[in-house]
Amino acid sequence: LSGCGNDVMTQTNAAKGLMPIILIADDAALTDALRDIERGAQAAVPGEGGPEDAVREVLRGVATRGDEAVAEFTERFDKVSLEPSEFELSADEIDEAAATIDGELRGALERAHANILAFHEKNLRQSWEETSADGATLGQRLTGIDSAGLYVPGGTAFYPSSVLMNIVPARVAGVKDIVMVSPPSYRGTIHPLVLCAAQIAGASRVFRIGGAQAVAALAYGTDTVPAVSKIAGPGNIFVTLAKRFVVGVCDIDKEAGPSEVVVVADASANPEWAAIELLTQAEHDEDARAVLIAVGQDVCDAVLAAAERQLADLPRADIVRKAFEANGAAYVVRSIDDAARVADTVAPEHMSVQTEDPRGFLDRVSNVGCAVLGGGTPVAVGDYYAGPNHILPTERRARFASPLTADDFRKVTSVIAYSPERLAKDAPDITKLARAEELEAHARAVEYRLGSQSKPLS
Repeated sequence: LSGCGNDVMTQTNAAKGLMPIILIADDAALTDALRDIERGAQAAVPGEGGPEDAVREVLRGVATRGDEAVAEFTERFDKVSLEPSEFELSADEIDEAAATIDGELRGALERAHANILAFHEKNLRQSWEETSADGATLGQRLTGIDSAGLYVPGGTAFYPSSVLMNIVPARVAGVKDIVMVSPPSYRGTIHPLVLCAAQIAGASRVFRIGGAQAVAALAYGTDTVPAVSKIAGPGNIFVTLAKRFVVGVCDIDKEAGPSEVVVVADASANPEWAAIELLTQAEHDEDARAVLIAVGQDVCDAVLAAAERQLADLPRADIVRKAFEANGAAYVVRSIDDAARVADTVAPEHMSVQTEDPRGFLDRVSNVGCAVLGGGTPVAVGDYYAGPNHILPTERRARFASPLTADDFRKVTSVIAYSPERLAKDAPDITKLARAEELEAHARAVEYRLGSQSKPLS
């Protein structure tokens, strides 16, 4: 996002070197900045070699050798030795782990679960049928897919919130079998808090496997791990690539990249509030993207100075600084209109709008995964608690993709039942279209119903 030339770059004394600053002083600079955003995203697409080759090796191994390969790759990448019989956690093991969680923390998870459940139940589409006056019936039947494999990241941090965001919409959709996988990165197993969330949300089965090998196991199936209809959930580059490669064997939700935020601030914004939202996403990891769009140089200076102050005692300050330097950018724009064009081109995962008229600004932008309106609303309420899903499109995919919903775990069956009257009415058009495509049997299939061939055998 920071590929503009040196002629449009400047640094403030308040936060020198914190992140690249891009000054948009005229229409030409705006055009250049928008083009650079688009080119930067294209350059980020992985090519051959590197992680792609490593993921292909894992997929081939699991597809051909099953559990043996899963165990081998788990030991190689996660440094945990497991027999296939140890992959799955029993209900007793999950209950024992969940029982160790503090009651107040469990209560917070349960209340978050209730909010997420209520939100996803509201936006669920329903089956429908409609019968016209001539007796023809058309409609759609929506049903949950049979099974879903839900990936929950692990590693240096643990994400019970991702458990809820994955499992709840699948449950609302009516998925019968919900299989959760997560790396054995906490003492050779899954963190108790993550297991507690799985218990609350209602996972059918839980496996302590992660990485590309877990995606492969869910896609192809092994003697121990069931093959599923769809794989969902965020992960690192290896998980993301594995999901990309198994499309067609099963479905996936979307390719999830690093965490992203765009903070839009004008002179009405509280610099401390704007700054903390930049830090919030950047503390995830060094690949996270934090972008400030400031209406005016004074606003930019104030926000970045606040960010520098807040970094002083932030536990993950080193990660934030590396993310800011590698992937961050501060755009200094002339107007709200310029800010909207930049934000719409970035197409971010999260957008924190801290302007005089947040809703008016949202009306100018269509490409965003989650819009958080007003300085008084932190992005974290959506990450954990409010109800909307925090599994969101990243890397400019908000131009065509949406947050994870219950409908992502459902499929549509079209329903058609024509009456003789409706078929007679529509037959001329249907037969003309069929013969235009030189598909004679299609035309005759209609005509047979209208002629002597329509009589049943006796």
